[in-house]
Amino acid sequence: MWQRIQTLYLGLAAALTLSLFWLDLAHILGPEGAVEEIGFCDKPLYLYLVIACLAAVLSALFTYKLRILQLRLCVIAALLLLGLQTVVAVGFFQRPEQMVYELPAVFPVAAAILVFLAARGVLLDEAMVRSSYRLRQGAKRRRKERLHKG
Repeated sequence: MWQRIQTLYLGLAAALTLSLFWLDLAHILGPEGAVEEIGFCDKPLYLYLVIACLAAVLSALFTYKLRILQLRLCVIAALLLLGLQTVVAVGFFQRPEQMVYELPAVFPVAAAILVFLAARGVLLDEAMVRSSYRLRQGAKRRRKERLHKG
């Protein structure tokens, strides 16, 4: 399972997505230096999207024996991660002046890039398997033709 680079990409994307449950999205600077932290789990929309993204990435990670299904799940996971990043970006542009976003706000786009790289690796693996299957079938056909002629 871990021999393929796309599995590593999906593992890293799953780790980034899983970390969103514990990391803060932003913090609000209050009066007299009080700081209120806002996490991804504090807002229901973010929470639901993080859960959906994590489920899609983990599903893609553990379907390594079914390459076509893994490819489709990678695309779904990447689109969900980009959707989460879009929601975070909309929140960023509508934020109050005292709110400061932190580094984990860009984790969804980083995870989406990793999932796209994994999808590319899955697609290359599938192409290699199909081409080797065609070569094997051609060799069998030539062997049969030689046997029938001789």
